[in-house]
Amino acid sequence: MKTLRQIWFIAVKDLKLFIADKMALFFALLFPFLFATMFYFLLGGAGSGDKRLELHIVTRETDGISNSIINSMVTRDPSILQPGEPLIIKEESYEIARQKVEAKKISGFMSFPEDFTEAINLGYGTRIEIVTDPQATNTRAALAGLARSIASQINARIVSNNATIGLIIEKEVASGNYSNLPSILGQAMSQISSPENQYQQQVAPLIDIETINVGEVEAENPANYVIPGYLVMFVFFTAALSAELIVRERQNHTMERLLACSVRREAILGGIYTGTTMKGVIQIILFWAVGIFVFKMDPGESIAGVTILSILTVLMSTSFSLMLATLVRSQRAASAIGVVTSLILAPLGGCWWPLFITPRWMQFLAQFTPHGWATTGFNKLMVSGADFNAAIPNMLVLLAFTAIFGITAVIRFRTSAT
Repeated sequence: MKTLRQIWFIAVKDLKLFIADKMALFFALLFPFLFATMFYFLLGGAGSGDKRLELHIVTRETDGISNSIINSMVTRDPSILQPGEPLIIKEESYEIARQKVEAKKISGFMSFPEDFTEAINLGYGTRIEIVTDPQATNTRAALAGLARSIASQINARIVSNNATIGLIIEKEVASGNYSNLPSILGQAMSQISSPENQYQQQVAPLIDIETINVGEVEAENPANYVIPGYLVMFVFFTAALSAELIVRERQNHTMERLLACSVRREAILGGIYTGTTMKGVIQIILFWAVGIFVFKMDPGESIAGVTILSILTVLMSTSFSLMLATLVRSQRAASAIGVVTSLILAPLGGCWWPLFITPRWMQFLAQFTPHGWATTGFNKLMVSGADFNAAIPNMLVLLAFTAIFGITAVIRFRTSAT
């Protein structure tokens, strides 16, 4: 009981010093919202546009069925397209289209082979090639659907043509008129057996797309990822700067005087940890209050998940602060390392922008930072609308970071400057 009282008194003392320091209050509570407000308005309206899907098509034939198909599909006037209707673009050549995909200028294209018309007319089969960027899943699915539609329509026409020729032969044989059969079949073959002739005469597009809009495309509220990102950043930043205060108390022998007054080492460590945690709790309460009531932030379906992630972020940051204080010997080193670490981990961990819009190498590096796991967890719950279970891995990793930092701090904690 005595130890708990000592922990409480030390924590309250640290909290009073924090409240009395106007500059510390400004950077911990007010300064974060200057950043959050700026990015809120900069990102406002992002995602409200309905980006039109572009489907690029190319053929290796100089003429033939493939050219007729493409000409019937290419968008001549984009202004007449309905909302959501894809833009069909013909590429100059296969090589140029391939280079565009490799250079990330287009996400993919569909290609007809050199022998497409010959294969269709002679009936020995062919294939349509689809080339896409590995990450362009939407484009790949759209091109695959388009290719299947073309193949099914060509197959249907061939079956129809063969059935028509069969009926002509059956009719002439039944009437016993064998003399005119060759000429009639020749005329029929020239008129209907060539799919190329049919496509050249076709006016309407090969694929008819109907788009039905249900409501309007609304932009995601930027507060849903701006506020959590800056919460992680500034909670960690404030806790990291607290390492300087711990080092200062060690250097001015405050901790040694506490030991002389029969305050146990565990009480000193627990009091510092509790006091720093209380600062973080004040920050997250203010962040969520302003985010919800001022920026109209949506916490998602799992309030419990958001709350636990916030608390784990505070505990992880506090553990890092104690660990940092045990690893350095001077106030200047503690301050410099705290600031540099915070400024490096914040953008790398997705505090300045959502990780799901960053390059893969940044998403990979974010997996080694506590910031990355915290912001990804918030994005799952608040942007993607996931349930509590989706954020459990993020919670466990944050707990692991907390344990690693905390154990290191306990092992290396010392009360004297020497």
